[in-house]
Amino acid sequence: VQLQASGGGLVQAGGSLRLSCAASGNNLRIINRMRWFRQAPGKERELVAGISSGERTNYVESVKGRFVISRDKSGYTVYLQMNSLKPEDTAVYFCNVNGWAPSTGSVDYWGQGTLVTVSS
Repeated sequence: VQLQASGGGLVQAGGSLRLSCAASGNNLRIINRMRWFRQAPGKERELVAGISSGERTNYVESVKGRFVISRDKSGYTVYLQMNSLKPEDTAVYFCNVNGWAPSTGSVDYWGQGTLVTVSS
């Protein structure tokens, strides 16, 4: 299973970025939830947003109204549209996918992380 994340970069406060994470592999017969986490320097990794197979979404309070998580029609790519970015959004963002296959059961997979830097 591979998770290819992209879209990070440097942006000024108030700007926008769109992160993408494409999942592929034989052990992804079914994809359940897809999530984005982030980890800022010196801090623990935190859940930013999640989307279920039924398109139900959830967000950490600090990003509500600014970030939108979505999936493409295939269900194998997850996006995180980040608007009105703040310096405190600076972090490495990781995608996380819960997939199921007959040989593995339900497994959580992690992408490599993409750096988002918001300058003031």
